[in-house]
Amino acid sequence: MFLRTMKKGILILGLLMVTVSCSEYQKLLKSEETAPKYAAAEKLYKEGEQEDNKKKLRKALTLLEKIEPEFRGKPQGERLVFMLGDTYYELGDYFNAPFQFERFLQLYPNSQKAEEARYKIASSFYHRSPKFNLDQTDTRKAIEELQVYLNTYPEGEFVSTANDMATDLRIKLEKKAYEIAKQYHHTEFYKAAIASFNNFLADYPGSPFREAAYYYRFDSAYKLAINSFQVLMEERLKSAKEYSVSYKKYYPQGEYLPQMEASLNEIEKKLQNF
Repeated sequence: MFLRTMKKGILILGLLMVTVSCSEYQKLLKSEETAPKYAAAEKLYKEGEQEDNKKKLRKALTLLEKIEPEFRGKPQGERLVFMLGDTYYELGDYFNAPFQFERFLQLYPNSQKAEEARYKIASSFYHRSPKFNLDQTDTRKAIEELQVYLNTYPEGEFVSTANDMATDLRIKLEKKAYEIAKQYHHTEFYKAAIASFNNFLADYPGSPFREAAYYYRFDSAYKLAINSFQVLMEERLKSAKEYSVSYKKYYPQGEYLPQMEASLNEIEKKLQNF
């Protein structure tokens, strides 16, 4: 009975503290004084960041948005603009965050926080990058911004993470280009597939999809040839053979070699008819 009463008392006390806290916060929002708002915003920002507490960060953001214009040109302005951008970033608002960080860099290019701001601009676009099968505008922008960071801070604090992000994004672009070419192959648009695989191999020489691209380019050429009119078949069969040579040159023990050899046997049989 005593323990139950004690737990109930603690719960009531906790609710009362939350109510008082919310009440004080509401009073602060309505207040005309900027100094208490600044102190509360900084406290909520720090606690929200340390505790990964979105509720505190949202409260901090509301205060920061209210007071930031009033501190422009003052010593506290630099800190406020950075906190504003970083609060958006910590809340996962990757559209407002880079805008605020860009503004921060324009206003305070020599700030000690300039490197972090530059990195978080790039990181915001990284987080905005969609799945590989969607429009990749933000992916390309993220790579561009990561390169700006790496060029500006070659020995910077976030170099390792930035390189990992850039690699991840490049693979995403490679996958999109590869899948477009492969889709042409699967839908039997073999001429378009060959052209797309040619472009892919030229654009992404170190891609993990490179072996598959060499094989499907050959397979597209092979299927284009065997489905051609007789007058075009011989030339196209020979072209397919040339693509097989390229595959074997780079992948003499390749994954797709058995399928390729079976197709090459068919090619040789058909060429004997010419």
